[in-house]
Amino acid sequence: GIQGLMSASYKGLAGEALEREYNPRLAAPNFQAYLDAQASRSAKTRDALTGSLDMRYGDGPLQTMDIFPAKTPNAPIHVFIHGGYWRGLDKNFYSYIAEPLVAAGATVAMLNYDLAPTLTIGGIVGQTADAVRWLHANARQIGGDPDRLYLSGHSAGAHLAAMMLARDWAAEGRPADIVKGVVAVSGVYELEPVTMLKVNSEIGLTADEAARNSLVANLPRPVCPILVAVGGGETPDWIRQSADFAKLCRERGLTTDYWEIGRENHFSICDRMGEARHPLVRAMLAQMGL
Repeated sequence: GIQGLMSASYKGLAGEALEREYNPRLAAPNFQAYLDAQASRSAKTRDALTGSLDMRYGDGPLQTMDIFPAKTPNAPIHVFIHGGYWRGLDKNFYSYIAEPLVAAGATVAMLNYDLAPTLTIGGIVGQTADAVRWLHANARQIGGDPDRLYLSGHSAGAHLAAMMLARDWAAEGRPADIVKGVVAVSGVYELEPVTMLKVNSEIGLTADEAARNSLVANLPRPVCPILVAVGGGETPDWIRQSADFAKLCRERGLTTDYWEIGRENHFSICDRMGEARHPLVRAMLAQMGL
């Protein structure tokens, strides 16, 4: 049928005001400096750590992951899912996040997926589920324990991680609690505002697809603990989304922590994820019992 006219405002926000709340690259004008430094640090990590780069977990052109194994077998597996509003960036910006996790005894998988608009957001959610299934099935080959699979994600990646908690894994013949813990960082969980942004010309998100892939339509199952974290320096509505999602998780019976971290912005918070002593990394390790 004919697409209903999109409402031009979201929670009273429209036009430039909405752009300011929901375009992190406007909110943190020096974002490129962060991305450049992260990419360069990540290249050093890939030189320093032993890893299997670009391992395939599906047929999509970008359905690959970099695996950095723990020094000891049967390690917990931590999967990091990058952001970029589902339409940009790459695992290669974030390899450094593997460093403190591998050092502490985890096997780390850095995930890529095909990007919008080539794939719909629903399609990207499907690829993320492919990765979870692949890692569960192939855990032993990569030095990991299939019964200790943990997820983290930043921004759009936090949304993808959160969507994995809504799946009926048992219906697919997998353990209902295939995911043992989630750390969701600076995520976007209600997708309606994205349909109103200029950047949506690159994402191609329809109102239907936004409704179908928001977390209120994909309620998290109480199968594991979750930490919902967001930079205290991010925009008010971005922070509200995290607070609301944490509340939803709590109401659904998940053991839930909610942190607003310092004055971190949307890009600086990723730097913190590479610091062994930072509470975010400590929380990722604590979930894995490391």
